[in-house]
Amino acid sequence: MGAQKGKDLLLKIDSTGAGVFVTVAGLRTKRLSFNSETVNITDSESVGRWRELLGGAGVQRASLSGAGIFKDAQSDALIRANFFGSVIVAWQIVVPDFGIVEGPFQVTALEYTGNHDGEITFDMALESAGALTFGAA
Repeated sequence: MGAQKGKDLLLKIDSTGAGVFVTVAGLRTKRLSFNSETVNITDSESVGRWRELLGGAGVQRASLSGAGIFKDAQSDALIRANFFGSVIVAWQIVVPDFGIVEGPFQVTALEYTGNHDGEITFDMALESAGALTFGAA
């Protein structure tokens, strides 16, 4: 995968609950992180006292975040409603020349910021709430 334009990384939210995804408009920064917890099975008989891990046993999760300006009333309203309702909905993350990650996420943080001489911006954070799928783009 060669160099990519950051603007081509897209976050999309299911706007209807039926798989109709809309791009969250106005985002200036986006981030997708995958994490996996480890399960330590080291005991007194572990060779050389090296830590041993149990493969396939840890909890996996993904985190999404974005920050930007308000440009699209539909996606802004969806994000707000999902946050205040603690609703879990499907999201898509489109990574150019990599693929599409899709699955349920919950909006866990929503922040609004405004300077006296600038525009109002928002920051949001999402945490995975189930299994994710990956498909080539």
